[in-house]
Amino acid sequence: QVQLIESGGGLVQAGDSLRLPCAAFGRAFSSYAMGWFRQAPGKEREFVATIDWSGRRTYYADSGKGRFTIYRDNAKNTVYLQMNSLKPEETAVYYCAADFSSRLGGRREQDYDYWGQGTQVTVST
Repeated sequence: QVQLIESGGGLVQAGDSLRLPCAAFGRAFSSYAMGWFRQAPGKEREFVATIDWSGRRTYYADSGKGRFTIYRDNAKNTVYLQMNSLKPEETAVYYCAADFSSRLGGRREQDYDYWGQGTQVTVST
């Protein structure tokens, strides 16, 4: 079992940057892939980025390519989502999730085994 706790959310202006940490507790952190998703008001939860257990392989949704970076520090049991040049339409609750089955985390919600509670990111104009 794994417990995931996101933090780092808040209110920022369009064009600002934000880094979201997600701390993991429980199963050995370096043994599974991690992902980030987000859910905007009135919309379905969508994939943002994923990283394999080692940190060497990553994959991004098109919306974040070139602006978002996912990385992990296995010594600190933490995965991060660095977001640059944020846009108002990226206002959402951001969730981290653990994927025990895939070498590189999946792109679908159902690929993930555990989820954090989410952290709110609000981007103002």
